Amino acid sequence: MPDRHDDVDDWLSQRIEPLAPPPGTFELIKRRARRRKFRKLAITASAAAAVVAAAVTVPQVVSLPVLSPNPTSSAAAGQSAATPTASRGTPSAEASAAAPIRPLVPGNFRPTSVTFIGTRTGWVIGQALSPGHCATQFCTSVARTNDAGGTWAGVPAPLTGGPDGATGVSKIRFLTREDGWAFGPQLFVTHTGGKTWTPVDTHGQRVTQLETVGDRVFAVFASCSGPGTAYATGCGNFTLYSSPASTEDWAPVGAATSGLNSRAGNEAASLVLTGSRGYLLGPDGTLYAGPVDGSAAWQRVGSLVSPCAVGPAQADGQPTGALLGAVNARDLIVACASGSSGANPGVSSQQKLIFSSPNGGVSWIQMAKAPAAGVAYWLAAGPSGTVVLGTDRGIDVLPAGEIAWQASHLAGSAPAGGFGYVGMTTGTQGVALPADPSSGTVWFTFDGGRSWQPSPLNGS
Repeated sequence: MPDRHDDVDDWLSQRIEPLAPPPGTFELIKRRARRRKFRKLAITASAAAAVVAAAVTVPQVVSLPVLSPNPTSSAAAGQSAATPTASRGTPSAEASAAAPIRPLVPGNFRPTSVTFIGTRTGWVIGQALSPGHCATQFCTSVARTNDAGGTWAGVPAPLTGGPDGATGVSKIRFLTREDGWAFGPQLFVTHTGGKTWTPVDTHGQRVTQLETVGDRVFAVFASCSGPGTAYATGCGNFTLYSSPASTEDWAPVGAATSGLNSRAGNEAASLVLTGSRGYLLGPDGTLYAGPVDGSAAWQRVGSLVSPCAVGPAQADGQPTGALLGAVNARDLIVACASGSSGANPGVSSQQKLIFSSPNGGVSWIQMAKAPAAGVAYWLAAGPSGTVVLGTDRGIDVLPAGEIAWQASHLAGSAPAGGFGYVGMTTGTQGVALPADPSSGTVWFTFDGGRSWQPSPLNGS
């Protein structure tokens, strides 16, 4: 009988040709491998984006280092105190590319001051959220816009509260995207675009006014006794200080503007800067002026016209009687407001005489009467010559080259209490803040003050 194993061995020893796979099999395998790789990368990128989004959308209620209740007590004049690093700042380029979500503006934002550099970039400061729900024991907050109020984003704020006698801050000014100051009554500075803030020692004095121009910052320091939010009332011994914007080298601008006092003991000093020359209206109605580049001391140039008195200070230090503005280095405007009446409930009126000076305050000429309706809070003059007046009723405007005042058109209802601040950044663009900050809005004009529209900080 033949051995069956020989047949098997012969078959196993022969070369086996494998069957060819169906056409397209290898291409299908490659495509599936690529899909698995892309899915893995997508999952990884999504996880990274979620982490970044969480990092840049954290609102004000996050953990921050806490300063002492009065941070200025440990800061020497002209020096920087230990600066805490805020936990929220501008997202990095990589983070912005991965998750273009802006940091949220804290809820219940109540803006008390606004500042702009150029026409698109601006900041507001105020109180937000409520005690016990803020990042620290302080609820001071700052928001920024890069599109003229189209959108707002939360940015770090000084670690101090709102104005309360000698402590806190309520106003803000920026000179560049990096250099800014928060004040009223304390003084804080940033050279990091607001990422960090440092308290500046004012030796017990309160900062009632602060403005910036060129490469310098100017501020009015005063000895005040006003309590609570009326921090800039009951002031005396006003002195105008200045410092290079890049350092904290504060010094008086001259003997003439040092130690100024009011006649009645309750008036204020106000400060206006132009591109080359600045003006200080003393509490007694004397006007001082000087260069803004720090090259010389400021000197007395004149005084207000006799019908115009400075008047008692408002809570934030702005005079109630004489509101000063500047069109340019030589052309000044002052609104002399006197008296008010409320014969009818909810109706107020006030005589408002408008004077101009073509020679830097040496002499004055009456140019117009502003509408009697409303009590005047703030006056601003644009570089084109437009004059706007914020009142407890709304905003009045005297367009450049015209002789008749007109009430500005407001989109929607006027805020309760009118407008406590108005300012013109260009001949056509300006900003305004309601006297009552609880509305949470900043108002904008883009047609020289003829019409205004609100920009909600919380986007609602």
